[in-house]
Amino acid sequence: MAMEKITENGVAIALVTGTCALTDEQTALDLIMEARYTLGAERIAIEKAAVSPDFFILSTGLAGAVLQKFINYGAKLAVYGDYSGYTSKPLRDFIRESNRGRDIFFPATRQEAILRLAGV
Repeated sequence: MAMEKITENGVAIALVTGTCALTDEQTALDLIMEARYTLGAERIAIEKAAVSPDFFILSTGLAGAVLQKFINYGAKLAVYGDYSGYTSKPLRDFIRESNRGRDIFFPATRQEAILRLAGV
């Protein structure tokens, strides 16, 4: 996993790339703390490939548990990538509703993730 800080619209954002950076509640907490205390960022953009596939199977409960960590610790998250291959209606609904909110986003591209997190 690699993490770098960028600033967009005056907002610090941690960009996370690599493999299996977000696999459970503990890795979510580790990401939040590393972004906050190492980079000074409260917002995190992570590529979909770095998220456990179980996250996208809502019945595992992983998405809910991980996202609750972000909410509890006041961090914002954008998981960017191609979601067109998912056929689960509950997952598509979850992604659509999340994208309407202010804290969790599922944009298609890295640039869109950065802009959403920066409030642009």
